[in-house]
Amino acid sequence: MAFRDVNARRHIGLQQLSALASTGRTFLGPVKSHKFIVDEITKQSTLICSAVRLLESLDLTSAVGQLLNESIQAQKKEFKTGMSTLLFLVGAWSSAVVECLQQNVPVPAIVSVMSEGLNSCCERVQCLQIPTHDVKKELCSSRVRPKASESKTGQAGHDALTNPWDLLCFQRDISATEEVIPINSCSHQGDDCNFNKLLVSPLAGFGSVASFVKAAGDKSSPALSGSAGTASSCITRKLTHSRHFSTLGKGPSASQQGSFQGHLSGPPADPADVCGCCGLGHLAVALSHGNQSSVKLLQSIAAYQQERAEGSGNSQINIAEIVTCCVLGLPESYSCVSPGFVTLVSPEQASVIKHFADKPLRVLLMDGDLTEGFRHLGFNRPPNVRTILEHPNPQGRAGDAWLSRTLDILMSFEVNLVLVKGNVCKNLMERCTASRILVVGCVARDVLRAFGAATGARAVTYLSQLNAASVGSGAWAELWKSSDGRAVDLGELLPARISAGGIALLTAVLTTALPCKAQLLEDQFWTLLYRLHHALKDGKVFPGGGAVELLCLSHIQALAGRPGSDRAARELPSPWLAEHKPIVLQALASGWRRYLAVLLRNTARAGSELEAGASVDRHLQKAAACGSPSAYILEQFRRGGVLGSGSEPEQVTGLRVCDNVAAKTEAWRRALDLVLLVLQTDAEIVTGPRGHQILNSPVSSEFMFL
Repeated sequence: MAFRDVNARRHIGLQQLSALASTGRTFLGPVKSHKFIVDEITKQSTLICSAVRLLESLDLTSAVGQLLNESIQAQKKEFKTGMSTLLFLVGAWSSAVVECLQQNVPVPAIVSVMSEGLNSCCERVQCLQIPTHDVKKELCSSRVRPKASESKTGQAGHDALTNPWDLLCFQRDISATEEVIPINSCSHQGDDCNFNKLLVSPLAGFGSVASFVKAAGDKSSPALSGSAGTASSCITRKLTHSRHFSTLGKGPSASQQGSFQGHLSGPPADPADVCGCCGLGHLAVALSHGNQSSVKLLQSIAAYQQERAEGSGNSQINIAEIVTCCVLGLPESYSCVSPGFVTLVSPEQASVIKHFADKPLRVLLMDGDLTEGFRHLGFNRPPNVRTILEHPNPQGRAGDAWLSRTLDILMSFEVNLVLVKGNVCKNLMERCTASRILVVGCVARDVLRAFGAATGARAVTYLSQLNAASVGSGAWAELWKSSDGRAVDLGELLPARISAGGIALLTAVLTTALPCKAQLLEDQFWTLLYRLHHALKDGKVFPGGGAVELLCLSHIQALAGRPGSDRAARELPSPWLAEHKPIVLQALASGWRRYLAVLLRNTARAGSELEAGASVDRHLQKAAACGSPSAYILEQFRRGGVLGSGSEPEQVTGLRVCDNVAAKTEAWRRALDLVLLVLQTDAEIVTGPRGHQILNSPVSSEFMFL
């Protein structure tokens, strides 16, 4: 057949895809190996540990590289997590497909069987989904639950479980001691100072009783503890996914939560009132994959946002109220969450802030650039008109008139603070600083929205639109102070804090003494934040540590030994299916096997990939002997780790890792879609002048033409 001519030639695209993806194998798992990226021009180095930053640093001039980057960027845009899994599986399945081609497996058979196999895996792993409210209840409970009864033995690939969470009872009881940590000081009363009493202890143990942290010097706030009831039944609703994007339903809006101020003054009336926030913190630990520094910040954010809600029942995280600011020159232990907007300013701007000295400021919000030539996106210049000089000024420097007019407008409305979404003219910035007007550029739209709601200011696009109703009031600015209460002077750029009464805005201040690590800390924080956001939005999580992939591997191996009865059997000729289906399914399974082996190797649980592969095989044999692979996996997860060897210390095995449901399954789909797209494109290119033979063959409908 013509396919043998196709398979005899080299598939350059798949080889390039495998080579590019192999560069990110060290990013898999919670214990990552970082990479240094050196700029050839500036010779500056940056520390990275994510697939996104890696691809941004590579020279992706080939078509395959651009396709890979588009898939990674699409995953990042939608979920902000799962990119490393996508990158690794792209490389593993590319190599697996090349092996299938070397065995003369037809391209249509590879496409159909692999697609059907992945769809079957996505349906099979639904039984491992754990409701988030059950996770939070179990992790916040201090009671030792009785061990769940063993499930009945069934056929391989089928379970008799109605609630898999019953097998996943957390039986450890680590007491969390009350701590006193220094609180970021503030010079204004109101919500900002209430925030000091709401921080959750970053060292509260995973699976332990919740513990609140008292402000330094506050001896009237006892630690609170509580327990939760039994877990509710698991909801195994079938997920639907598109090929490239999935539409997820919006979660309910954040409801009002009761004030923590009353809780701290005495024992709580209902332990469930406290477990909402603390359970969220423990869920963050499970999703952090070992990133403890970001967990501390998220616990503080969750406590503050839940206190502001003044209601009960909903523990959603509002990402629109969170921004980050990286401060260089301080140890990482100084990282904290500050109410308001923390940004970096020049020493000249810092002198303006010192001059304000707790004075209320009049605020102007600019939704665009504050430059002379700025035009909004919908602006259309007059047709058939050639502009020689837009602002003629023969007597002085170009733009002087605009600078003077702009400064006069700001002073006429007594504006002290200007927050600009885009860029700011450098000359205007200098003149405003000399006139004691603080101008801050490159401000996020969510920050402008928060200041508009708190001060009553309305954003304008041009200064010509400015009127008295557009200017807000009630804001203030000060130099940001570290946890020990001292202002930070780091030379070129100084951190400043801008806030207003009742503003719904928090800044995660990320400190580090290493400039090359600033981007890494920011990426880790946002990754954990979006993991928690998607977990609460989905309402369920997967057990992590390779649990889901192990079930996929077991399921695919079971399918490889069965006669074809799925959709592929109806679409492909029976001789092809009987001959090639086991080979293709084993190729698909090899991707999961490589994933688990590298995961074990990266977590230092295996000395080599060969040893890791042997460990995976032992778990597969035990799962098959159990009769219910999912029951075996959940039981291993309950004991502290699916792929653990049993020799780890107690403090290691007690840490349970969870993964997002939609982000993980969509990363699988995107990885396989990319591999099959490159495969079919390579096949069309490799066939050359004999391509018409394939086009006229009965299986030509299996091709995807670009």
